[in-house]
Amino acid sequence: MKTLAVLAALAVASPALADGHLPDLGGRTVAIATEDAYPPLQFKDPASGDAIGWEYDAMAEIAERLNFTPDYQKISWDAMIPAVSEGQMDMGMTGITIRDDRKETVDFSDPYMRSEMVMMVRGDEDRFADAAGFAADEDLLMAAQPGTTPFYVGVYDVLDGDEANTRIKLFETFGATVQALRAGDVDLVLTDGTAGNGYVAASDGGLKIVGETLGTEDFGFIFPKGSDLVEPMNAAIADMKADGTIEALNRKWFLDFKLGE
Repeated sequence: MKTLAVLAALAVASPALADGHLPDLGGRTVAIATEDAYPPLQFKDPASGDAIGWEYDAMAEIAERLNFTPDYQKISWDAMIPAVSEGQMDMGMTGITIRDDRKETVDFSDPYMRSEMVMMVRGDEDRFADAAGFAADEDLLMAAQPGTTPFYVGVYDVLDGDEANTRIKLFETFGATVQALRAGDVDLVLTDGTAGNGYVAASDGGLKIVGETLGTEDFGFIFPKGSDLVEPMNAAIADMKADGTIEALNRKWFLDFKLGE
């Protein structure tokens, strides 16, 4: 991941706010569905209880550049895509993988981040060290949220392609899957490297990453089909990539920030 000083990036970004080359949304309010369960992208600060993370910082920057007011609405993952699809929310964000099946019900922004899927286990795990080792031991269990990328990777890339496989224990939130892992109720959680590295760094040796990465995934914001927000959001994302703001956020949240400190 490239490094770039935050102040330098923001200094470059400032002219973009002033020269008017981005769409102006006229101060409108945009209802944004969030989950607050996916550090370091979005989560509750243990000290203050405030919702913080990469996506919140990015959205604050986008809102300033496009002149709109974010109205964050917390919602569970399983309800997020339907709520956005039905127009109950103007958009959604929670590290959502861009997938063709999801494009049938919602529109995606251009990718704002690429991450790799990794295997997260307890720090003392020594029964397996890769996907093949996990699959070979019928006593081992994994946790996942239904309908998520980790669920499908677990089904089709780690196990046998059976979505009803009883070795996959389902949980409502990603945080609950991690709690089950740490408690010993399951033995594996698949996650993108972004969240996985954040949890490992905060675990004081209680968690670790094993094996090879299991492919890459692109994250995007979601919108109701035909939303007039997609084009402005894409313009802002491109602008932030070009002037270094995205790299600055990556440095802040993936290199400098330590979950739990």
